[in-house]
Amino acid sequence: MGLQPLEFSDCYLDSPWFRERVRAHEAELEKTNKFIKDLLKDGKNLIAATKNLSAAQRKFAHSLRDFKFEFIGDAETDDERYIDASLHEFSNFLKNLEEQREILALSVTETLIKPLERFRKEQLGAVKEEKKKFDKETEKNYSLLEKHLNLSAKKKEIQLQEADNQVEQNRKHFYELSLEYVCKLQEIQERKKFECVEPVLSFFQGLFTFYHQGYELAKDFSHYKMALQINIQNTRNRFEGTRSEVEELMNKIRRNPQEHKRANHNTMEGYLYVQEKRPAPFGSSWVKHYCTYRKETKKFTMIPFEHRSGGKAGDGELFILTYCTKRNVDTIDRRFCFDLESSDRPGAPVTMQAFSEEDRKLWMEALDGKEALFINLNKANAKQEGSAQLDKIGFTLIKKCISAVETRDAKTCNEVDLENSVDWEVKTITSAMKQYLRSLPEPLMTYELHGEFIIPAKSGSPESRVNAVHFLVHKLPEKNKEMLDILVKHLANVSKHAKRNLMTVANLGVVFGPTLMRPQEETVAAIMDLKFQNIVVEILIENHEKIFKTLPDVTFPESISMSVSPPNAPPRQSRRQGQRIKRPLAVYNLCLELDDADSHSSPKDDTPTGSMDSLSSQSPTPVLSSSPPGLLDRNHLIMDSRDLADWTTNLSGQSRSSMVSWMNTPCTNPVATNTVPSDFSFPNPSTGGDRAVESIAHRKARAVYPCEAEHSSELSFQTGAIFEDVQFSREPGWLEGTLNGKRGLIPQNYVQFL
Repeated sequence: MGLQPLEFSDCYLDSPWFRERVRAHEAELEKTNKFIKDLLKDGKNLIAATKNLSAAQRKFAHSLRDFKFEFIGDAETDDERYIDASLHEFSNFLKNLEEQREILALSVTETLIKPLERFRKEQLGAVKEEKKKFDKETEKNYSLLEKHLNLSAKKKEIQLQEADNQVEQNRKHFYELSLEYVCKLQEIQERKKFECVEPVLSFFQGLFTFYHQGYELAKDFSHYKMALQINIQNTRNRFEGTRSEVEELMNKIRRNPQEHKRANHNTMEGYLYVQEKRPAPFGSSWVKHYCTYRKETKKFTMIPFEHRSGGKAGDGELFILTYCTKRNVDTIDRRFCFDLESSDRPGAPVTMQAFSEEDRKLWMEALDGKEALFINLNKANAKQEGSAQLDKIGFTLIKKCISAVETRDAKTCNEVDLENSVDWEVKTITSAMKQYLRSLPEPLMTYELHGEFIIPAKSGSPESRVNAVHFLVHKLPEKNKEMLDILVKHLANVSKHAKRNLMTVANLGVVFGPTLMRPQEETVAAIMDLKFQNIVVEILIENHEKIFKTLPDVTFPESISMSVSPPNAPPRQSRRQGQRIKRPLAVYNLCLELDDADSHSSPKDDTPTGSMDSLSSQSPTPVLSSSPPGLLDRNHLIMDSRDLADWTTNLSGQSRSSMVSWMNTPCTNPVATNTVPSDFSFPNPSTGGDRAVESIAHRKARAVYPCEAEHSSELSFQTGAIFEDVQFSREPGWLEGTLNGKRGLIPQNYVQFL
């Protein structure tokens, strides 16, 4: 049972039961006071912990932002570039999240701490003061009453009358104070229900607002996350291929180091110990030097280097070699020695010591020394003996292998029965194809053009990459181009069934890149370029019809150097530059659903993980891969809901529902303000964001500058192009529009509204 009500009439009786009920009310208020006191303490601790967490998160974000991956080689793939930038993106995400947490901490102080402190001080504090007065008046009233009752009846009547009046006045004052105290007790009992709970409600509203802000940030981040997962998977696949190549090269060099000597301008190089003579009686010392020799110029260079001293090199010395003589053990008390004489180094010959007899023989051969043993290290001719050739037999083999793989029907192969009683596996047939291609004296795409094919894969826009590869393919010898056409057509057919066979364009690039574009020299640096070879193969597969069925632009070598952006055009804005748009606290205005036809489609079971094609083209931000039917939301390029559900299920194990856009407070773009039409108003939560967006629906715009797309999600166009159904993208500085039936992103400062 709850507290019993305090009746005003009981104040005059002041019975023991009345006093018991008053004490029950006072005990309840004391308990409430203690509860609020503890809650305030815990709330302040929560704020302190929140600030500590925020500080730790910010420090973590700074650590992410300040680190940068270094890469091996002279360029990165697009996937690697986006992975490098991901740490900065993660840092920005945490920073935005902590800004919202900071707002939460401030709101806790304003909405929870201060109201409770005010209630405890003004209301509960006032009751305490009333209680003190009530207790004091109780003591005074009953003391005076006892004193009055002890008066002698023999007192004069006037004295007794005065005493009676004084007691009566004091009793009235006591009753009035008792009435006020009872009223205050009951008032505070009712007031505490909303005075205490309302601040807690505000606290939870702020807390859920913070969590909703996190959800909104996560929704903004989800597109980037999914694209980054594709980048990571592509990089992992290329890493696996590169690692196997590196290990194979390492094992080859381990078995025979001299056969895999790097080709460079030095005829011979390596460490030698050089005898340095000292004045008597100190004798001589032997100092390790790194020596190089060029036979064409007779220049011999030696640089002192000691590994044990931290790897510090000394001052080098260069001289022109005139003579080299082998030293026998009967002339010097050391093995593996030889003397060098120089025309520009007066004095006695320089005595060198090699690491072994074999090492000395190699140096003597390179230096044309006496008693040199000539070892023919060039086994290229021997290697070419018995190697495969690009002839009629080779074409027949490749065609029959392709036929067997694509049709699995032996009746179509007359000369070679690939499917006899033995059940040949597809991987066995494809291994035979790759083995043949690797056995050719040089790769299909030739050593001569290897470097030229690599260059466009390292830079340029998607269109320029395709044009460059198109141009270079037609520079190949006719047989090479014919064989490459047959093979790439087959790979394109294979990639069409990627959901079943898991051979996406990216995976095919990993498998056939090293086969079609193997480098002339096996080095780690060449292996680091495997990822760019893979990109070239991806371009061939994705653009097979254009590259092999049409002639390239003969002006391409001259046009490749032209700048993409017009000379007088305003600077284009990167969609990933700077920080994300900050959302104000508790401002959520539901905008238009981007696709009313979106449905909660169930994921398809036959969609393999990582089945998306690779990002073989460069773009300012990683976006979804190229081919599925897509549409543009207010932020990014997304696929049809059914395809998107399939894809996200593979990446994160859960399907994604329809996309909903949440609008922010107005935000203008200073770079492009001159292109905004006068009748357009940015969405505002108070006036209805939907109407503002609808105000530019189906607007037309004209291109005032030409532009070449930097990714498949963007549009390429010439000056004067007319765009249909132009809308503002949520990414600052970008529009969405349709040109020739294709929808994509348009730089806002490249167009004018009509």
